[in-house]
Amino acid sequence: MAKRMKRMQFDQIIELLNKIDTESIYDKVTKVPQSEDLYHELEKYVNLKNFPRFSVLGIDIYRYGLYKHLEQTMIPALFKILFDKAIRLCLENNQFVFQNYTKEKIEKSFISTGDGGFLIFETPLHAVFFAINFEMMVRSFNAYHHYPKLRKIIGSLSLRYAITYDTIFSFENNYYGSAIINNARILEKDTLNRCLLDQRTYEWFLTNIDGIENLQTYTIYDIANIYEFTRYDNKFIKSGENDIINTRLSRYTGVINSDILRVGQFESKQTLMNIFNLHL
Repeated sequence: MAKRMKRMQFDQIIELLNKIDTESIYDKVTKVPQSEDLYHELEKYVNLKNFPRFSVLGIDIYRYGLYKHLEQTMIPALFKILFDKAIRLCLENNQFVFQNYTKEKIEKSFISTGDGGFLIFETPLHAVFFAINFEMMVRSFNAYHHYPKLRKIIGSLSLRYAITYDTIFSFENNYYGSAIINNARILEKDTLNRCLLDQRTYEWFLTNIDGIENLQTYTIYDIANIYEFTRYDNKFIKSGENDIINTRLSRYTGVINSDILRVGQFESKQTLMNIFNLHL
């Protein structure tokens, strides 16, 4: 069963405000009102205790501003090409993990920034798998296997990735929340082309597979025992394609090595959070 995102309805919020608050008031003497009644009603409506967490994969084209004008105008189209091919790899070659996704669902969960964007997934494992597939397409392009003449014009492409795990909600067909904010801050502050994880992403893997380092020792049967995947249809294990993590361990395909290193901290909600560098 897919995780359901909290959707904030504008009409419901307006109805709540009109019921408890006053839209306009112009008295000679301005008074700061008591707001406990509205606060409790808003707290009840938002229901923060049941706010689900989602994983956000941030993708940023490294040093996009240094490309010449012609190359800059072509890179968004190239990004779209690589993005579509990465989606296809996820859906066709990682069928168990992405069984709840369609091309349209992934595209709808993408927030474009022009030179990259943010993708929203149910779990950090989905984010890692998509990042692997996307990077595979980037390296294939850089090796002149896709549109070699365009590759000659643009040059080598390098990307930065960040994966965060926190609350997200939707409002008026847009996405908001700490997971997106933290992801943007990580990408903004980092100056190297690498993949960074926030502390909650690190803890998700620590809780579910005893650390992301163990990806190299896991089979798809082990993935199926992770809590978020226990309701997934196991028919995709035996009859589906699962290239990144297969039914048996291999030192030749899939995740061969997985290394994690704490590289620093950043402040989120007045709390210092550790940042980790992931190398697969």
